[in-house]
Amino acid sequence: MPTAPRRNQTVVLLACPVMRTLMGPRLAAAGIRQIYMDYGLHVRPKRMAAALQAELDGLSEPQTVLVGYGLCGNGLAGLKAGHHTLIIPRTDDCIAILLGSCDAYVKAQRESPGTYYLTRGWLESEDEPLSQYLGYVERFGTESADHVIDAMYARYTVVCFIATTAAELKECRGRAREIADFCAHRWGMRYEERVGTGAYIGKLLDAPQNIAALGNDLLVVPPGGTVETDMFARYQGRETAGVEADL
Repeated sequence: MPTAPRRNQTVVLLACPVMRTLMGPRLAAAGIRQIYMDYGLHVRPKRMAAALQAELDGLSEPQTVLVGYGLCGNGLAGLKAGHHTLIIPRTDDCIAILLGSCDAYVKAQRESPGTYYLTRGWLESEDEPLSQYLGYVERFGTESADHVIDAMYARYTVVCFIATTAAELKECRGRAREIADFCAHRWGMRYEERVGTGAYIGKLLDAPQNIAALGNDLLVVPPGGTVETDMFARYQGRETAGVEADL
């Protein structure tokens, strides 16, 4: 059973900035400190644990730290709690968080297994098919760029932009459609849009008050613990054929 944080232990959010729109207002109203990392950590997940570790090590007093990331390409693996208590979504990436649950993500993937998801974070970090292709052309030439980009994305049939709010969807739609048009022309992908839900984030934000009774969607790393990849294997023994993480 998870260990409850010490009485009056301060709560801090350490998160990907894609979560800011959904988390920020509620945490600001509660006076909870928010630390948002760089979007680029998704592009280089091997640097993620070290960057988050530096932030954790800079917190002098024991904290309950809400980690606004999934496993993210094993980016959290090796993160050490130190004298803090970490509460982390038990999910592969932010798409499940934005969809509201891991079950919703699995359902979406079963219904449309060839979906490539875009978020505002991927747009702003330029880690998406169009920007990648243009970068490859500049570095390696058109022939090599064509080969690499087709190997990465030709298997997808849908490109879906998932926003945190309707306002964000409207703001980012132009760039998302530009990328979708490229994907449609090159691979025949169709374009879809979705507005996420705050259900998963609500569970994370409420977790410090209910840490002894958390469900399967969240994991707790107690003081002295280390984040390990197998902590995220929440679907062991369940049929997940055809389901894969696309980010």
